[in-house]
Amino acid sequence: MKFTINRETLLTPLQQIVSVIEKRQTMPILGNVLLVLENDYLTMTGTDLEVQLISKLHLPDAVSGSITVPARKFLDICRLLPAGSEIKFEQNDDKVKITSNRSRFSLNCLPADNYPEFDEGELDHIFVINAGQLKKALDKTTFCMANQDVRYYLNGMLLHISNSRLEIVASDGHRLALYEDQLEVPTGFEARIILPRKGVLELNKLLGDSEIELRVEFSSSSIRIFINDMIFSAKLVDSKYPDFSKVFQQSFFNPIQIEKTALKNSLTRVAVLSNEKFKGVNFDITSESLKMSAHNPEHDEAEEELAIVYGDEELSIAFNAQYLSEAVSNLDGDIALITVANDSSSCFINEPNNEKYKYVVMAMRL
Repeated sequence: MKFTINRETLLTPLQQIVSVIEKRQTMPILGNVLLVLENDYLTMTGTDLEVQLISKLHLPDAVSGSITVPARKFLDICRLLPAGSEIKFEQNDDKVKITSNRSRFSLNCLPADNYPEFDEGELDHIFVINAGQLKKALDKTTFCMANQDVRYYLNGMLLHISNSRLEIVASDGHRLALYEDQLEVPTGFEARIILPRKGVLELNKLLGDSEIELRVEFSSSSIRIFINDMIFSAKLVDSKYPDFSKVFQQSFFNPIQIEKTALKNSLTRVAVLSNEKFKGVNFDITSESLKMSAHNPEHDEAEEELAIVYGDEELSIAFNAQYLSEAVSNLDGDIALITVANDSSSCFINEPNNEKYKYVVMAMRL
C-alpha cells in the first residue's frame, strides 16, 4: 500500500473514526484503524464491535493494499503536522512509514486479515430522512438517556417508525423526552428499535450538514446509515422499550405559562442551596405566584418567587432542579408551559404552539 494525501482531507474522517474506538480494548487490533486501498479508494474503518464507522476517500494513482495502524498514534501524527501538509504513506510488511516534509515516522502495525468483521446481517427496513431533521430530534432527546443503568434498554433511544410518522423517545426512568415528526417519504412499515447510547452520541457528531438526505437501513439487531462518504453502523439494544404512553393518559391541572429564561435562572439560583445529592426544589403554586424553595443538611435555605397566572387549585410539588432546568433549556421558544399531573406524580414541559417535542419530569419526595 502506498499513497499521498493532503492532511486536511485525511484528518476529519480519521478523527471521526478514532472517536468510536475505545482506549482500552480486549483485543489489541480493535485499537487500530483498518486501512484498505483498492480501485483508487481508501477505506478507513474503526469499531468497538458495538459501533462501526467507515470512511471512503478517492485516491487516484495509489498502490493497493491493506493494513491496520494504531489509531491514536496515527491520528496524533496527522493532527500535529502543519496545516496543508502532504502526507506520504507507505507499507513495508508489518510496518508503515509516514513522511511529510522533514518529518519521518515508522509505526508497527497488525495485519488486516485479523481485523474482526462487524456482522450486520440482512437489513430489511429502509427509509430516508433529512440530516437536519434527525439531528434536531437527537438534540432534543439525547440528554434524557440513562447512563449505565441496570435497565439496559434505558441506556439508549427508542426509534419508532409508523409509515410516515417518526417518534423518538429517551428516558432514564426519572424523566422522559419525546420527539414526534413526519417523514417526507412514507416508509410503508411500522418498526421499533433501540439505538445504543454510544451509537446515538457518535451519530449526532456526524450530522453537521443539515441539507443532505440520509439513507437508513436496519433490522431487529443492527442499523446502518449512509452520511455522505461515511457509513455509520451500530448493534441495536436487544430489548423491548417500556410503554410510556400511560404517562400521557391521565388528567392534569391547568398549564402554567412562564417565561423560560426567568424560570431557568430562578431554578439555578435556588438549586445552589439544595441537597447536593438529590437536587430537590419545592414548588408551591398559587393562583398568582410560583414559589421555589430549597434546603440542605447544613440547614441553608433558598427561596424565589415568580409571578404567574394559574386558575386551578393551589398545589405543592418537588422536582430535581437539574432535570427540570435541562428540559426548559431545550425549548426553542421564550415561553415554557408547565403542566402538573392531577396525582402530582409528574409534570409536562413543552412550549405553546409546538407539538413536536415535550418533556416529562417525575416528581420527588422531599
